[in-house]
Amino acid sequence: MAEMVRKASAFEIFNHWVLAISCLLLALSGYGFLFKLEGITALFGGANAMKDIHNYLGIVFTLSLFLSIFNWLKDALSFDSDDIKWIACAGGYLSKHPKVPPMGKLNTGQKLYYLALLAFGIAIAISGFVIWLMPGQRNYIILSHLVHNISFVVLMIAVPVHIYLATIANPGTFRIMVYGTVPYKWAAKRHPKWIQELSHGK
Repeated sequence: MAEMVRKASAFEIFNHWVLAISCLLLALSGYGFLFKLEGITALFGGANAMKDIHNYLGIVFTLSLFLSIFNWLKDALSFDSDDIKWIACAGGYLSKHPKVPPMGKLNTGQKLYYLALLAFGIAIAISGFVIWLMPGQRNYIILSHLVHNISFVVLMIAVPVHIYLATIANPGTFRIMVYGTVPYKWAAKRHPKWIQELSHGK
């Protein structure tokens, strides 16, 4: 059996799925609101029920997003010259024979995705709470709808790309958020700087 190395804790895995599922359900109900789709509304038990579910899922999403800070923010903010090189070669995705610089626990794309998720997640959460809890503040409501919709569009572009890159485009990555472990050789090839850090920590 191949030697395995742990890349995600049980809590990281749990919180990832809470964040992912709440985000997808919020997106689905958001589409229902935005385009007045009766089929989606019916799935949630009607317009009033969908509104309540959407609002309370927003609380779950916000709490999960906050907790994710303790898991990924430190690594996401650790940029160096290799990250610039990764961006310059687009992570090797546009070349048949890429020369991708060595990466740490998160590659540059994962760092940028998380920072975008955090920024627009905070924006969509705050604007959503304003819409929900401050119905009489017309100026704030108008601005919040604008922020909410822009954040929604950005996330609905970023999330499917993330899902694709974490599954089909990079075989072996998905198992991290199921088992929390990856083969040592796989990690050493894709995240050599992280493996080096682990070796020095032993």
